[in-house]
Amino acid sequence: MLRSTASVGGDEEREEEQEDEGDEDLRDGGVPFFVNRSGLPVNGETWERMWRHVARIHPDGDAVAKRIRGAIDLPKIPIPSVPTYQPTNSIPQRLEAIQRYIRDLQYNHTGTQFFEIKKSRPLTALMDIAKEMIKEALPIKCLEAVILGIYLTNSMPTVERFPLSFKTQFSGSQFRHIVLGIHSGGRFGALGISRREDLMFKPLEFRTLADLVQEFQAAYHGYWHTLRKVKIGQYISHDPHTVEQIEWKHSVLDVDKLSKEELRRELERHTRDMRLKIGKAVPSSPTKDRKRDTGSPLRNPGSPMRRNSRSDRRPSSEKKTVEPKAPSDMNGYQIRV
Repeated sequence: MLRSTASVGGDEEREEEQEDEGDEDLRDGGVPFFVNRSGLPVNGETWERMWRHVARIHPDGDAVAKRIRGAIDLPKIPIPSVPTYQPTNSIPQRLEAIQRYIRDLQYNHTGTQFFEIKKSRPLTALMDIAKEMIKEALPIKCLEAVILGIYLTNSMPTVERFPLSFKTQFSGSQFRHIVLGIHSGGRFGALGISRREDLMFKPLEFRTLADLVQEFQAAYHGYWHTLRKVKIGQYISHDPHTVEQIEWKHSVLDVDKLSKEELRRELERHTRDMRLKIGKAVPSSPTKDRKRDTGSPLRNPGSPMRRNSRSDRRPSSEKKTVEPKAPSDMNGYQIRV
């Protein structure tokens, strides 16, 4: 299926629908690109369509396709190794290793996106796609890199991840890009892939989300792009089996309508919203839901039973009146942040 950014009659609703599909800019070199919907291995129809598209978008035209397809001595492309860590590796070192792996897969310039990413799918389904990306080791675009970054950081509970996307304008055309925002140890950074070196990885060194966004804005300015809109999602669950969906655009900011100070305040508000989500219970996989009115299966037989409410606790020297409270938390457990 061909995707295009051309907005017939200025149809804003259609543009938003396309934007939700999450491609980097929905154009490759100014030409609409294809998405492989047939799975892997690529079927014959998709394969031939890809080469026809390459002939249209490459400066050498059909010659480059014939040269590559007719070669019998093409070099073997090495398959990047998934990063592994030592216990002594710090979070910044692990993130840099993940970014090297994403970069080693290389940016996809073919004009055909190999992995179909539907943002509405549950996280567990997107993680299955990430596993397939690792298995196939094919070049990827920016949305695929975000999904892969989520998968590779799931084992880091102290690293919070959130989608961060940009809409820019250059020479009358609109471009879109997305990275995986990172927050850990009180600092912000980003993982991702792009044709531009300074529009993907950002080390974990920015004090605020506003500082991170301004860093991307400055990078875009270097390519004469004007940042028009920023979309920021919520923190993403670390449970690879959860059936919840990623919240891709909790905040949508029209940068050209906000002053620098107003933009900073909005980004600070979004940061507070993300922190609040950490303390809220998140629906997980149905197979992991605990049954009500049962104790922990890992409880030592010799240990006392867990008290289920405040009224069951040992009374203090001064008796306090306990008001009845409707049962709202599962098993009476209380989560403290």
